[in-house]
Amino acid sequence: MVYFANCCINMDLMKWPIFSLLESDFVSQIRMACVFGNLGNEAIMVTKSDEVFAVGSNSAGCLGLGDLRSTLFPKKVEALCNKLVKGFAYGCGPHVIAFTDNGTVYSWGHNGYSELGIGSSNQCLSPTLILPNVFGKMTVVTEVACGTHHSLALTRDGEVYAWGQNNCGQVGSGMSTNQSAPRKVNSFIGEKRTISIACGQTSSMAVLESGEVYGWGYNGNGQLGVGNNMNQLNPGRVLNLQGVIIKRVVCGYAHAMALSDVGGLYVWGANSYGQLGTGNKSNVSAPVRVVPEIGRIVDIAATHYNHTSAAMTQNSKVFMWGQCRGQSIISPTETPFTSLHDVFACFSTPSVSWKPMEVDLDAGEKITDSLKLAFDDSSSSDLTITVSGKPIHVHKAVLKIRCQYFRSMFQDHWEEDNKSVLEMDHHSYLVYHAFLQYLYTDEVNLPPENALELLELANAYCELQLKKRCEQIIKQGITVENAALLYSTAIVYECKELEEFCFKFCLNHMTAIIQTEGFNSLEEQTVKNFIRKAATSGVFRS
Repeated sequence: MVYFANCCINMDLMKWPIFSLLESDFVSQIRMACVFGNLGNEAIMVTKSDEVFAVGSNSAGCLGLGDLRSTLFPKKVEALCNKLVKGFAYGCGPHVIAFTDNGTVYSWGHNGYSELGIGSSNQCLSPTLILPNVFGKMTVVTEVACGTHHSLALTRDGEVYAWGQNNCGQVGSGMSTNQSAPRKVNSFIGEKRTISIACGQTSSMAVLESGEVYGWGYNGNGQLGVGNNMNQLNPGRVLNLQGVIIKRVVCGYAHAMALSDVGGLYVWGANSYGQLGTGNKSNVSAPVRVVPEIGRIVDIAATHYNHTSAAMTQNSKVFMWGQCRGQSIISPTETPFTSLHDVFACFSTPSVSWKPMEVDLDAGEKITDSLKLAFDDSSSSDLTITVSGKPIHVHKAVLKIRCQYFRSMFQDHWEEDNKSVLEMDHHSYLVYHAFLQYLYTDEVNLPPENALELLELANAYCELQLKKRCEQIIKQGITVENAALLYSTAIVYECKELEEFCFKFCLNHMTAIIQTEGFNSLEEQTVKNFIRKAATSGVFRS
């Protein structure tokens, strides 16, 4: 499996549970992140300022923090800061491999099978440089990949190096003894260049510049695609792909997928969870093409951590299949996702990123960000709304799109449509400003004591979603002193859920609430109805 972060995407880190405690300001500074570990409980992040942070349970020291202590909050990985880290790969020990912009390689974490490539099987708690001379003359690494306990590196010259556990031949050395330092895999390609590498649990794959695919290592489920189930100590060519130009391969735990240069998807290997997408659960030992009916495929995803598969088509539709949250999905199923990463965040077990997620630093502002900045911006607005003499700069088009009240107001036969300044004095400036800002941002920034007035506005303007937001704010701000007033207001605005919430709060604090000024100011009929309802609830039983 390829773990090189070479595809820029807009990531939503909050879909990954391990990032749920990160502050928004910190998240905004992240340019790359990956989630790994047998429970999806470790993560590494690289910021725009080239600082590296880690968070999680820190199994086998895989966070690179120099110790074995876990952390809920990001801690700096000092050894990788300002090294221009370009990509990561991660095994199941876990062990981690990182490479930098200048092609140097670091490794740390579990090393019981020499998967760190440092010449020994000693565990490393901090990123350790794999000496460049190990790879040969002035070698620059451009891609790395990891299986459970073995590692691969691809150089700028198209050479493949391997090291680590080798019980099934996954290092490709022709033997079955573990390899403690990087060793060139050269028995199959001659002078041909390799352009992509990938690892399954105990298998390895390589794509050559010619479009040929080779595999080696464990083959008990046919995951090497060579037409049989025999392990391969040396790389063997995937013959069923002759005549097809493959540009990349990804590996799951025991299956593989290949993407051709014309967008065709080929699969082989284990299929007990439907991860091949063939419509059944039968293993396949040689490549077969699947789902041509969904159109040209532009990207594919899998990870040796699980049995989930995903693909994106030319029209940006995302499909998933295989083991999806305990279900076996035997055919590609369309999802509402916009990124392949979303499949693994929401449906894979464990929730592990199939490659590092990277933010496009040159992507510019999102539409939502631009709208937020446009609110109350006098330089671009075409309408000024004054409240208590204070101006709020807005845009007629936005108001019409977002609010039925303004759609009705700004029509050709209405006087308001021709005005550039409108006076709105039925509500306070603070509340009306919050309302207009909500139309631009979908956010409500008001303290609970002002939410009642906004609730009244939302009710008058028939803004049902805003009413619900106001109800949430009011619930969070209810006290003994204001509970009776909130209860009465909920009745007036027909907010049944809020009414019931306030009523139950009043019951729980009945003695204190009936002595408050708010309760004494309630209308007589409201008090009678309250007492009758309280009696029905049994509050007056002795």
